[in-house]
Amino acid sequence: MIMKLHTLIAIAAAALCACQAAPKHADFTVKNQIQVQVPEGAKELRVWMALPQDDPHQRISGLSIECPFPNRITTDSEGNRMLFIEATAPKAGAHTIETRFDLTRNEQQADVHADRTRPLNEEERARFTKELSGNANVVISQEVRDLSAKILGGETNPILASHKLYDWTLKNIDYWVKLPGERKASAIGSSEYCLSSKTGNCTDFHSLYAALSRAAGIPTRILYGSFLKAELDSKDVDQSYHCWIEFFAPEVGWIPLDVAIADIFVGDFNVNSANDELVRRTTAAGYTGPDPAMVQYYFGNLEERRVLWSIGRDLLLQPGAQAGAVNALPKAYVEIDGQVGAEKTAWTRKLTYTQLK
Repeated sequence: MIMKLHTLIAIAAAALCACQAAPKHADFTVKNQIQVQVPEGAKELRVWMALPQDDPHQRISGLSIECPFPNRITTDSEGNRMLFIEATAPKAGAHTIETRFDLTRNEQQADVHADRTRPLNEEERARFTKELSGNANVVISQEVRDLSAKILGGETNPILASHKLYDWTLKNIDYWVKLPGERKASAIGSSEYCLSSKTGNCTDFHSLYAALSRAAGIPTRILYGSFLKAELDSKDVDQSYHCWIEFFAPEVGWIPLDVAIADIFVGDFNVNSANDELVRRTTAAGYTGPDPAMVQYYFGNLEERRVLWSIGRDLLLQPGAQAGAVNALPKAYVEIDGQVGAEKTAWTRKLTYTQLK
């Protein structure tokens, strides 16, 4: 009862904070580059490059594409828009594919009043079958089902249950950048790795969160984007990628959360020369120490310094990739002569931006 009361207080505080100010927005001009290294004798090159999505929280304008090969815009099995590039007998060497666009991004502020929702009904469970199911790296094992049930203790309200999972993750999982000499992320974003190692990056965190949430019957999806990091404004430094979660609460809709970044603001670590830059650049606007308000903020709210690239995992690309379903598309997917081209060897990405206001 005490834990439930504390959770209700925290949710109410976060909701009150969100209601006190109108959502922020920011404008950016963005340049996204993929450089592909084509080997001698290559017969076929195919590239699927993430494009910014049409989304209620972001507006894209002035999209331009510079590409030395034939290309077209296509969509995948989740409806994500992307740039498809295909070349026969491409010239050996480095080739740059570049997109530019203007972005207006709005802060997300969701309604997290628990009394406005209810458990899913049968029609909703059928509609959200995909968002309730596991996949290659979001594994709903019996261990996960048992753990989810233990964490929730019979709670069925989607918002209260989701906050319990959020609190458990903050208490039990640590972002790897806190102790980079001792911890590391998985290469694929794995719920099983995160559960066994109790660490990882944003995709590990949110893969585990998604598995626990779906095991509890709460529809959940993973969104891939990038922070537009304040300290890298106008600098020739890649912004990398970031992912976050949305869960569905009936009568309310999709509610965002970012438990991975919230974990940084818990502040249960010392900043030193080994982790200082990593910690700062893991966040959107930098890190100056523990911040309980930010920990609660990230349940139901997301700042405006983001761009959305894609939603979902195990994506079926169009045209289809030789390897079948693709884990995720936060940057690009490359095939050379039907073989997967690895990032950092076959291709690199650089995302840069300038804030306009």
